Amino acid sequence: MLDIKSIPAFNDNYIWLIQNSDQRCAVVDPGDAKPVLEYLEQHDLSLEAILITHHHNDHIGGVSELVRQYPNVSVVGPANEPVPTLTLAVEAGDQIELFDEVFLVLGLEGHTLGHIGFVGDGKVFCGDVLFSAGCGRVFEGTMEQMHTSLAKLAALPEETEVYCAHEYTASNVAFALAVEPDNEQLQQYRDEVNRLRAQNQPTVPTTIRREKWINPFLRTDQQSVMRSVANRTLETDSLAIFTALREWKNEF
Repeated sequence: MLDIKSIPAFNDNYIWLIQNSDQRCAVVDPGDAKPVLEYLEQHDLSLEAILITHHHNDHIGGVSELVRQYPNVSVVGPANEPVPTLTLAVEAGDQIELFDEVFLVLGLEGHTLGHIGFVGDGKVFCGDVLFSAGCGRVFEGTMEQMHTSLAKLAALPEETEVYCAHEYTASNVAFALAVEPDNEQLQQYRDEVNRLRAQNQPTVPTTIRREKWINPFLRTDQQSVMRSVANRTLETDSLAIFTALREWKNEF
């Protein structure tokens, strides 16, 4: 099993550091090089790979400086997005090997047109697609693409650990409670999230199992969620419910 650490960046980003047993590591979505370089030096680690989920600057802003400091580093990212200094462009269905673990590349379009995720070792690194109790905004893709991407993630084994790139959980839980005020799992989770944040602890990783219980964007088939958006859409199919939810969240 690989060891995962979070390196906080900016206000609410997480750069995930994947470490194996002999001081080699990879980082996911390094929006800023400085905290990564400090962490590597502090823990005497050698950077072997950089994994990129999409092209937004808060996910790739540190890549060129990390490449400058570690010229032999592999930079793995989406083939269909403008990411500088890629050494390996990947797309849905590709596999990469990382410290003897195989990771499958998932196509997770919606937030951006070429967004990808990496799933392996019981973990998924999903960038800005699935958050705890929420999902990413639809910037470049369509609601349908985002809905499909979330369905792909929901289909992963329930114990899969979800490593998303932002600490948005508290505000996502507030919205989720507006959608499902009577969801007891969600009420308990709110208390847990509040406790963790009060101690300045991260609320992620989460798991697919937990998200199916508390995340309205994965619960579009539930009557409680459908009722909450009944005044926003006349249709009852999953995509219409998702779209109504996402538009509500945009203005929440």
